[in-house]
Amino acid sequence: MAASSSSGLTFKLHPLVILNISDHFTRVKSQLQHPTHSNSGEPSPPPRVYGCVIGVQKGRTVEIFNSFELLYDSATHSLDRGFLEKKQELYKKVFPNFYILGWYSTGIDAQESDMHIHKALMDINESPVYVLLHPSINHAQKDLPVSIFESELHVIDGLPQLIFVRSSYTIETVEAERISVDHVAHLKPADGGSAATQLAAHLTGIHSAIKMLNSRVKVLLQYLSSMQKGEIPCENSLLRQVSSLLRRLPAIESVKFQDDFLMEYNDTVLVTYLAMLTNCSSSMNELVDKINTAYDRHGRRGGRSAFI
Repeated sequence: MAASSSSGLTFKLHPLVILNISDHFTRVKSQLQHPTHSNSGEPSPPPRVYGCVIGVQKGRTVEIFNSFELLYDSATHSLDRGFLEKKQELYKKVFPNFYILGWYSTGIDAQESDMHIHKALMDINESPVYVLLHPSINHAQKDLPVSIFESELHVIDGLPQLIFVRSSYTIETVEAERISVDHVAHLKPADGGSAATQLAAHLTGIHSAIKMLNSRVKVLLQYLSSMQKGEIPCENSLLRQVSSLLRRLPAIESVKFQDDFLMEYNDTVLVTYLAMLTNCSSSMNELVDKINTAYDRHGRRGGRSAFI
């Protein structure tokens, strides 16, 4: 394997790809019910996972935005092409500008068997990129355990061979990814074993405060209504306290407060509206697929009689 690539490409890797690969590996490792040690007493090797990386290439800059899983048979060194084409079609609907740039895997280093997958994807991308994630944790290592490889044709022992060469990369993030990564970084296990976050605790506290405020306002309203109806005697001291409390409410009615409040309100309504649109679009897509399926079946049944 060569020390570094000579293609001159610039690679930009987004954190979502690293999170997806790590999540894929963690799920597969937890689902596999294999013994911790083999019969020989040696630890079993960690499982390897495979998937595709997608993104855009502009000139000499390759930006890897996202990834999805692949079904790979390590015994026959073959990919499930049907599954790959289906996933590619689905991602193309959501991200029409993204293309398959290559593939990813987990492991210590690139292996000779990895070249089978690399060559299998050359009909989709003539020069695929290989993203490799080292799943083990090394606290002394400061760099990310991620490597990016390209393939180059080298003459070895008088024969041309395709080998992996290492390429440098940089981490590229957008605001949404920074928020997500920060959210994941603050995940902490709760007492019950479930995943709790600082954000969840903060929102829970706000919900409890609003709930308490609502209950106290209801008590005051009920007390004043009962006093107005003559069901309970009037107490001037309590009325003065209620009056003093009500006079403090206009203190927060400022232009800045109204602007900030309306901005937060509009953002919340917009998010709710987008969620409804997404749900509606998903339902419409399912309905269109069902109509197309029913129409195709009807056309096949009535096709012969239509031409008689």
